[in-house]
Amino acid sequence: KSLCLAILSMGDASGYEIKKFFEGPFSHVCEASYGSIYPSLQRLAGEGLVTCEAFSQEKRPDKKVYSLTQAGRAALLEDLSAIPGPDRVRSDFLITMIFAHLLPPSHVAGVIDGRIATYRALLDDLESGALKGPAGGDAGGIAFTRAYGVAMIKASLEFIEQNRHLVEGAALLRAPATE
Repeated sequence: KSLCLAILSMGDASGYEIKKFFEGPFSHVCEASYGSIYPSLQRLAGEGLVTCEAFSQEKRPDKKVYSLTQAGRAALLEDLSAIPGPDRVRSDFLITMIFAHLLPPSHVAGVIDGRIATYRALLDDLESGALKGPAGGDAGGIAFTRAYGVAMIKASLEFIEQNRHLVEGAALLRAPATE
């Protein structure tokens, strides 16, 4: 709900365009699917927080464009004014590391090398400015978020590189003698 309102605060958008934010500028912060975006937009419209205008398209279903209402802006500001709870981490990588002792050492090393490569590529993108913030976003907020991401990725890289021996060692101890 809040994310849809926040995106609409930057300008009118269709559900498809909102989804693109979750695949682009917001992809490293949160996830959303069409299955959550469209029901949220319908609820927001029902609550009078957004309006919806349908535009006919040739050989396609009508395009619905959503706009933030004054009540929607007020609801967004109320949501943003709440003190955020702790970040939740959902990580397939960390699950793999928890159970690394069950895996072949070469696989564990490959997973770690892959994560390091992913983080280095993301860090390059962030530092080069390739990952842009959303149009209409506050430049200071975007700069803060980018710098925060750089700091988090650098810390993660340093930790993984300095501590990979913990999980690789556990995998080696449990590995069959053939590897």
